[in-house]
Amino acid sequence: MADMDDTVRRHKYELSEDEMPTRWYNIVADLPTPPPPPLHPGTHEPVGPADLAPLFPMALIEQEVTTERYVDIPGGVLDVYRQWRPSPLFRAHRLEQALGTPARIYYKYEGLSPAGSHKPNTAVPQAYYNAAEGVKKLTTETGAGQWGTALAFAAALFGLECEVWQVGASYDAKPYRKLMMEAFGGVVHRSPSELTEAGRLLGADPANWSGSLGIAISEAVEVAAGDPETRYALGSVLNHVLLHQTIIGEEALLQMAKAEDTPTLIVGCTGGGSNFAGLSFPFLREKLAGKISPRILAAEPASCPSLTQGVYAYDFGDTAGMTPLMKMHTLGHDFVPDPIHAGGLRYHGMAPLISHVYEEGYMEAEAVPQTECFAAAIKFARTEGIVPAPEPTHALALAIREAERAKETGEETVILTALCGHGHFDLAAYDAYLTGQMTDEAVSAERFAAALETVPQI
Repeated sequence: MADMDDTVRRHKYELSEDEMPTRWYNIVADLPTPPPPPLHPGTHEPVGPADLAPLFPMALIEQEVTTERYVDIPGGVLDVYRQWRPSPLFRAHRLEQALGTPARIYYKYEGLSPAGSHKPNTAVPQAYYNAAEGVKKLTTETGAGQWGTALAFAAALFGLECEVWQVGASYDAKPYRKLMMEAFGGVVHRSPSELTEAGRLLGADPANWSGSLGIAISEAVEVAAGDPETRYALGSVLNHVLLHQTIIGEEALLQMAKAEDTPTLIVGCTGGGSNFAGLSFPFLREKLAGKISPRILAAEPASCPSLTQGVYAYDFGDTAGMTPLMKMHTLGHDFVPDPIHAGGLRYHGMAPLISHVYEEGYMEAEAVPQTECFAAAIKFARTEGIVPAPEPTHALALAIREAERAKETGEETVILTALCGHGHFDLAAYDAYLTGQMTDEAVSAERFAAALETVPQI
């Protein structure tokens, strides 16, 4: 018992409020090759601030295109961050013991935020900057509901209205997410809806009934573009969103130093990419500087594998084709993913910055079937005491694969992952797994072929 008590005391690494980073990190400043710019869908010329102004406040547009290495976090944002930041880093001793692995496994836990995930890291600054420029209302999409919950929370803090279009499959499966958004003051619609032209058009096709993030984005963008007092807020994909999430990795660098350890593998789940970028980009900065040399690995769902089976091309960020064209890994903007339980990863494209980093060879990617993910989640819950959201279970599955491999190779393996949220509103998915009702979609090239044909030829 003495040994176990000692283990418990040593496995958590925290920072004080005074140690919390006060700047976000912009990886564009350190990339040898700049990422391709977004293009206007009509002219195919690079978009300018005027093209983005109907959707975003100027402060966020400036962050979207900046090449500065660091961006100061406003005091009003830091004040809110202090409700849950710095977030803890844990050493997963009990998981290591259960696996019988010599690997050391660390996880950065973002589930202690008011929304239960990493999403407030960008929701708060987005609401802050919009309120500062006189915006009255924000529209957005959400998949599993974590982003919608975070934005509703942040909007309430800064006196903004918040209207959310939630992907139909998640809206139906997770009613308590809707209720949590409403508790924070958000108005929530099932997508596709009858409230927008895009929703009515796309919803007329029965194949779209389960919805997708691309469809929900189209609806939210349509409403924002039609109201001068309304702006749109995106929870992933764009540069400024990834920028805000880098506070995760900046904290983790300091905490790994306190642990006197250095990761050999950094693994995170990817849907749009904000959680993965938030953890990995500060470490990639150190790798590019020659200070460390970890493998950086993205985990994506086998039923929506934009990095491993998509094409790298200019495509729309939404299904109706209302957004600028972005150079990214995409399965095609018409692709409607299988309604997997990791609703936050059901996006047809990958963040342009992550796509560029992947193309440049600075990271790897693997796709994981959902039953393997939930097997990892159960093992994690029964050893570490946290029921994870379905999204980070993809990273946990790969972390366990690597830890098992370390038993065979004997190589020193230090794994760092981001546990980006808890799964308290996802228990229906756990019920499906535990009762044997969860299945893995049969994935083939034919599954993606039709939507890939809709990618614009640029």
